[in-house]
Amino acid sequence: MTAPIIAALAFDGISPFHLSVPCLVFGADRTRLGLPRFDFRVCGVEQGMIRTDAGLSILVPHGLSALDDADIIIIPSWKDLEAPLASPLNEALDRAHRRGALIVGLCLGTFAIAAAGLLSGRKATTHWAYTDQLRALHPDISVDADVLYVDDGDIVTSAGVAAGLDCCLHIVRARYGAEAALRLARHVVLSPHRQGGQAQFIERPVAKSAKADRFAQALDAVRATLGETHSLDSVAEAAGLTRRTFTRRFQKSIGTSFGDWLTSQRIELAQRLLEATEKSMDIVAFEAGFGSATSLRQHFAARLRTSPAQYRREFSRRDEHYVNALVEGINLPN
Repeated sequence: MTAPIIAALAFDGISPFHLSVPCLVFGADRTRLGLPRFDFRVCGVEQGMIRTDAGLSILVPHGLSALDDADIIIIPSWKDLEAPLASPLNEALDRAHRRGALIVGLCLGTFAIAAAGLLSGRKATTHWAYTDQLRALHPDISVDADVLYVDDGDIVTSAGVAAGLDCCLHIVRARYGAEAALRLARHVVLSPHRQGGQAQFIERPVAKSAKADRFAQALDAVRATLGETHSLDSVAEAAGLTRRTFTRRFQKSIGTSFGDWLTSQRIELAQRLLEATEKSMDIVAFEAGFGSATSLRQHFAARLRTSPAQYRREFSRRDEHYVNALVEGINLPN
């Protein structure tokens, strides 16, 4: 059993800030948080010293051969957006995609994946300021300029730097569970879950006022009592706002509707309960606020494309593998 291999692609002129995103999420030992021990590799078209756009130089220890057995390949950004990919990189990405590796483009990294021809006929996103350019260069891609990230199965793309962090946390959540993602988010002081469909930027930040404090407190109260009934009107009243003002402020500050946000919060709680407890489906549904196991199954199918029972079985198997690996003193498996 081997550690999951995560390869981040660096290049001459890269922003160290962009490169730090996958490094932060996958580059440290997080086994105490319930994550596997990743084999994290920074690689380039050629290994050796590269310059960054911040005046720093970085020694890249791996060449493109590091992509050949990577489980996840992350392109944190890109330059020369209109230039074709170098043939060795194009071929390496194509090989990785054909054998089933997850390909991730953060921010302008989407352009590299598009140039490799892997996004044809697919939905993708990138930094909102470059979406028109992506559409013009690759009209066969369905570009969504209004979301944080797009998960299209074996390819995931995201918007700017903060959205890149959200995207990486999404990958952790999808592969290693909601509880592990929550612990990681707390450890690095990030929002534990921003939906991919949320807006890339807000029209206006929430003003720092007594009413804004009540707004935040109202949402915190909902998070703490997800098993209870929460209507739009009752939460707006708790925030000291009219229904219309609350709805407008919620959309501008969170980037989605209250109903979608509430459903996502409840699904995440249900995931944690399924991972960490042996409670029945009825109890999980009740504590997460879905009311019935039938409703829970419907929401899992719609949002996660699986059933609660299958989700629990999957993570029970992974937990058993992790325990066996720890007992045997070997690397944790994917």
